[in-house]
Amino acid sequence: MPPDPAPAAGRRAISSLDHRIEAVTGHDVDTLWTHRDRGVFDENHARLVDQHRQLAEAESGVTFYRTLLHRLSSGDFPVDSALFERIERTVGQLEEAADVRDSAARRVLDALEPIEAAAARAAPVARTDAVSTADQAALLAIAGGAKLYEHLLTRRMSVAAASGTRIPYADLQRLESAGLVSRDTSHPVHAGQPVALTDAGRAALVASSRRPATTPLSKNAVRPGTWRPTPGTRR
Repeated sequence: MPPDPAPAAGRRAISSLDHRIEAVTGHDVDTLWTHRDRGVFDENHARLVDQHRQLAEAESGVTFYRTLLHRLSSGDFPVDSALFERIERTVGQLEEAADVRDSAARRVLDALEPIEAAAARAAPVARTDAVSTADQAALLAIAGGAKLYEHLLTRRMSVAAASGTRIPYADLQRLESAGLVSRDTSHPVHAGQPVALTDAGRAALVASSRRPATTPLSKNAVRPGTWRPTPGTRR
């Protein structure tokens, strides 16, 4: 009889806490993980995403051993002592996986509670400082790593992001004035001054990406799947 297969690495499972995480952050799980890798989130949100990744991995283990147990009891194997041993071993592995899952879920809850509390306190406050689409793109590029350089010949300054994006110096000054980014002035400009998001910049970027882009239909707009109205014949 072949040995037990190992749980698939990197397989993402849907956890029981996904809906709460997505509700309080305004992002789906894929977006949260992407933002975490780009360094967009503050310490609390980063911790939440890290704990959620561990929970997703633990959920994969539970799913794997539950599926294996179902397969062993499906009638595909002869009923003998070897099958009984595999079932007993798989039940033990499933129990251990469930314990790991439950511990991971408690850590997610510990990381989630302060964020939910902060969101509840901030809920009555309406935001009026919306970040433009261009500034949102600049903040997202800076979140992945960026430096301000001064050209040795032209003396022109611009921000070079790790993604390859170039951000004009005037845009950087505007973002600095708004308190969304900061520079490490201990480095010379010709060698590159690191530019990073402030806590306010991270919050503004997260809040901007929550807002759905809606385009109202004009009176003469034609909905998909319908014919454009034909003007009536004048008499």
